[in-house]
Amino acid sequence: VQLVEAGGGLVQAGGSLRLSCAVSGWTFSRGIMGWFRQAPGKEREFVAGIGWTSGVTYYSDSVKGRFTISRDTAKNTVDLQMSTLRPEDTAVYYCAAKNNVRSVYSRGAYDFWGQGTQVTVSS
Repeated sequence: VQLVEAGGGLVQAGGSLRLSCAVSGWTFSRGIMGWFRQAPGKEREFVAGIGWTSGVTYYSDSVKGRFTISRDTAKNTVDLQMSTLRPEDTAVYYCAAKNNVRSVYSRGAYDFWGQGTQVTVSS
């Protein structure tokens, strides 16, 4: 499984940005696609997840109501629409995947990772 992120960049506080993850080699009938982020000096943290088959979504409290995760099973992509961005959203954002629906919020439960894309929010 290969995951390739795109769409990071620099944006002012209050602005929006859309990240996209291209998925290849995914042969599992179910699983979770997730977005994580890691700021300098901090641990990688869960941001959002979506069931590949079910479409059920999961969000961390810090982004709920501001970020929206979606997937397109025909195009094999997972997107993260980020709105009302804050300086504290600045981080490297990673796309991740796992082939079961357990432990959605746990970083260690994911088997596949992208290389990450930088998001910088200026104040």
